[in-house]
Amino acid sequence: MDETMTETVQTAPFAPFEWMLSARYLRARRKEGFISVIAGFSFLGIMLGVATLIIVMAVMNGFRKELLDKILGLNGHILVQPLESPLTDWKDVADRLSQVDGIRLAAPGVDGQALASSPWNASGVLVRGIRSDDLNNLTSIAKNIKQGSLEGFDEGQGVAIGRRLADQLSLHAGDSITLVAPKGAVTPMGTTPRIKPYKIVAVFEIGMSEYDLGFVFMPLAEAQAYFNRSNDVTSIEVFTTNPDKIDAFRKAVTEAAGRPVFLVDWRQRNSTFFNALQVERNVMFLILTMIVLVAALNIVSGLIMLVKDKGSDIAILRTMGASQGSIMRIFLITGASIGVVGTLVGFFVGLVICLNIESIRQFLSWLTSTELFSPELYFLSKLPAEIDIGETTAVVIMALTLSFLATLYPSWRAARLDPVEALRYE
Repeated sequence: MDETMTETVQTAPFAPFEWMLSARYLRARRKEGFISVIAGFSFLGIMLGVATLIIVMAVMNGFRKELLDKILGLNGHILVQPLESPLTDWKDVADRLSQVDGIRLAAPGVDGQALASSPWNASGVLVRGIRSDDLNNLTSIAKNIKQGSLEGFDEGQGVAIGRRLADQLSLHAGDSITLVAPKGAVTPMGTTPRIKPYKIVAVFEIGMSEYDLGFVFMPLAEAQAYFNRSNDVTSIEVFTTNPDKIDAFRKAVTEAAGRPVFLVDWRQRNSTFFNALQVERNVMFLILTMIVLVAALNIVSGLIMLVKDKGSDIAILRTMGASQGSIMRIFLITGASIGVVGTLVGFFVGLVICLNIESIRQFLSWLTSTELFSPELYFLSKLPAEIDIGETTAVVIMALTLSFLATLYPSWRAARLDPVEALRYE
């Protein structure tokens, strides 16, 4: 009898009967309802964990990409500032910088703070003096004109303002905006503020609330006169073809300037902001990974209970000649099926939500009558999502790996079960 019980039948790995039994164990009977509930929660946990990870990482990627595009679309990748003497030779320096391979635009500018006002409201702004050709080459502005146009920007005394600033001041293209600068004409009574009205020739909207609310573009010559500049500029904004390789341009820009200059690249100007985004992204990934890990632990507990409940079945299979490997594979398939299906469903759910994230946000905002993605708080007017193939693949592989690892111990326990002991206590 003992010889019969210990004699095993050699079968090919993952034979049809192993798949059949695994599928049978996944469809629990009424008395095994609790095990089925645990398996269901494991499935939901892995599905929600994978979907949430994909959605959150895509939104974080989209948020960073959109902000980077907006910031680098308006501000130069390298800011060239003068050393030792003012940039009175800015025309020659800008021409030399434009000749450098890989630099698409060198825009001299005059920056100054002012108070923008209308009969209805007032707001602090950054006034940037810029040449008309340079402004037309800034696609983030030139391609997002909502009212008026940039034609004849250098002619007369016209300015271009952001859409949110126009709304706050209740102004439109063609209206007049008053700019107040703290340093104006010098009189015997002291320095008086400079107050001057300008016609709004264009209203732009780049989709970043900070810029749409706080920027006013003025012709360079007018800005030099307005801010008392003696034919010099504050700095030169240099735009490259590849901002990710900014280090390769620093030496060439320094040499092409032909005079002492101080360079600040976009990473230095925005380091705190983008480092904070990266830290938040990494922390969110770790926190959300815990959801998948908890779901995988649910698979462990569910399989252990299933092994305990199916002790007599395992003993009978062993006496019929099933090998320990067959028993282990049966429970491996049972547990892994929950993880694989949950991961795949979570992947597709996450993908669908990412592709329709803005529509979903608008629907939820309408349903709850609240603004779920405030432009003033998050800087962007739309909720972005950028799916990274490598990152998404890593999430799927991680979930599948955790699901597989969770099945090893219960499956090993099932394979090591002594059929005699199992039948004795049945």
